[in-house]
Amino acid sequence: MSDQFWTETGTGRPLVLLHGGFLDHRMWDDQVPAFADRYRVIAPDARGHGRSANATAPFRHADDLAALLRRLGTGPAVLVGVSMGAATAVDTALEHPDLVAAVVVSGAGTSEPHFEDPWTTAVLAEWTGAMAAGETDAAAVAFTRFAAGPHRRLDDLDPEVVHRLMTMTKETFAKHSLGEPDWSVPVPDTWIRAERITVPVHAVNGAADSPDHLAMAERLVRIVGTGTVTAIDDAAHYPNLERSEAFNAVLERLLPIL
Repeated sequence: MSDQFWTETGTGRPLVLLHGGFLDHRMWDDQVPAFADRYRVIAPDARGHGRSANATAPFRHADDLAALLRRLGTGPAVLVGVSMGAATAVDTALEHPDLVAAVVVSGAGTSEPHFEDPWTTAVLAEWTGAMAAGETDAAAVAFTRFAAGPHRRLDDLDPEVVHRLMTMTKETFAKHSLGEPDWSVPVPDTWIRAERITVPVHAVNGAADSPDHLAMAERLVRIVGTGTVTAIDDAAHYPNLERSEAFNAVLERLLPIL
C-alpha cells in the first residue's frame, strides 16, 4: 500500500506497534521513546485510520502490513498489537510468516472475534446503533467505553487517557461517510490455523478488560503453546495507555527472549 502512513524511530531489531480499531499510531506515544534507543520502532496507521488513506478496493490489513515491512526491508519483526492490531499481527503470522519473529497480543485473539458477555454485547450494540444513526459523538463515547471495561466507568479513568482515545476515534470516524462500503476481506479459519504458528505468541492484557477479550487472548496463547499470559492491574482494553510503565516493563522482559 503506497499511501500508508507510518512512523519509524531508532535502529536495531524491528519492533512493530499495531494500534487498535478506530485509533492510530499515536496510541503508542508512550512506547516509542521507551524502546527507540535499542530497537527500530515502526508504528503504522492501518488503512482507513489516522493519516493512512481510506480503502477503495478489497484489502486485508495483514497484506498492507506485509507490503510495508517488505518495503522497509525489516526482515522478521516482533509485532505488538492491541485489539485490532493484535488480530492484524496474528493474521500476518499466518499469511506472511517469513516477516514475523514473534507476536505480542493485548485484548484480542485472532481476527475472528467471538462475543457473548452481556456487557460486551451491550456496548457493541450501543456503538453500532449510534454509528447507524450517524451519531458519531455518541458512537465515539460508546466505543471508548471499552477502555474502562465492565467494572468501571470512563470517569474512573485518567481524563488524559480518555481524551487521547476520543480524539483518535473521532478523527478516524471523520474520515468515513455513513453507508460507505466495507472493503476489508477476512482472513479465513484463523482459529483453526493458529496451531500452525511456530513463533512465540504472548499476551499482555489489562486485568479489567472484558471477559471476552481476555478469553480470546488466553485461548490464542494456549493454542499456539509457546508463550505466556500477563495481566496488568488497573487497566482494561488499552493497558499500554493506562499503565504505560507497567506495559513497557512487561515488554522489556519479553523482548530479549523473543
